[in-house]
Amino acid sequence: MTVITGGAAAQGAAVLCAGGALWWTAERERALRRARAVLAVPGGGAAAWPAAFGRWREAARGRPEWLCLPLAALLGLLGGSLLPLLVGAVAVPLVGRRLRAAGARRERGARGDGVVALCGAVAGELRAGWQPAQALAFAARTTGALGGQEAAVVAAARFGGDVPEALRRAARRDGADGLAGMAACWQVAVDGGAGLAAGLDRLEASLRAHRDQRERLRAQLAGAWATVVVLAVLPVAGLGLGAALGARPLRVLLHTPAGLGCLVVGGALEALGLWWAARIVRRGEEA
Repeated sequence: MTVITGGAAAQGAAVLCAGGALWWTAERERALRRARAVLAVPGGGAAAWPAAFGRWREAARGRPEWLCLPLAALLGLLGGSLLPLLVGAVAVPLVGRRLRAAGARRERGARGDGVVALCGAVAGELRAGWQPAQALAFAARTTGALGGQEAAVVAAARFGGDVPEALRRAARRDGADGLAGMAACWQVAVDGGAGLAAGLDRLEASLRAHRDQRERLRAQLAGAWATVVVLAVLPVAGLGLGAALGARPLRVLLHTPAGLGCLVVGGALEALGLWWAARIVRRGEEA
């Protein structure tokens, strides 16, 4: 009797385990279906997540400031806090503005280099025997220094328009102020009969000397910019060193009153130091 009762109990336990396993499997499938319904993207399935990531990457292409968000999300995940994510969201427009300013400086330098190339190209074509209008049209097409004003300048040169005025309008773009000197050379050559090629040669030499001086200054300020970069990286290196030693710095900074106070004060001092160092370097470049 005891044996029969023990066998029945074992069978009952097996049935209960099997039923529990089936119930758990059914609940798991139901939860997965709910998650897919909530988090689904067009196309569904496992291939939807790479597609969603690809769309996000396409939207963020050319906007590197959006990388602040995944980095902040990673810090928030490691520190178990939403504060890094909020800081990352605030940093996106600030970083974007700095990147746009750097892009504008690069475009300004590229325009200046284009003007130097344009002066040299026009002078060379004039010495080869071309007429000024033909030389300007060819040089503008090959160098691309006139940008959106190329059609107006070339039309003025070909059809007897006011070429100096067209060049002055083109010189209003940031970094293209050398075109104003080219307009003066053109006007002197037309009104006074002076050699246009000689004037453009002198203008090219002057613009090239100014560009070389600017490059030398940037090379001299490279050490100062390196100091600014080191100042920006030091706090991150400190956090990494503390994490490697097992101190859990993110947990301390994000979840304790003293840590939050240190984070606010340290972040403010770091931002002030970066601004002050960058201001000193910028003043040196402007001078």
